[in-house]
Amino acid sequence: MSLLSARWWFENRETGEITIAQFPNWPLWGVAGCWTARLVLPDGSPLDDALGWAVRILWLIWGADELVRGVNPWRRALGTGVIGWQVAAVALA
Repeated sequence: MSLLSARWWFENRETGEITIAQFPNWPLWGVAGCWTARLVLPDGSPLDDALGWAVRILWLIWGADELVRGVNPWRRALGTGVIGWQVAAVALA
């Protein structure tokens, strides 16, 4: 299969079906919960800051999980991109 083939990028290596997105796993639920909680907290409060770091860590966990266990190259590339995004966000902060 060619690297330019959509099937190569999106085919689930376990089932043979096309997988672009999946039901969120626990790190994504954690990101959503922390992000939602931050909406009601005052900016710069200690809890707001702690939840901000929790969001970064959860994104890194999710990205690493996709990089290692992703079912196709698309999911692995997505995990790599999220890790890069979080590392850059911390480096530029």
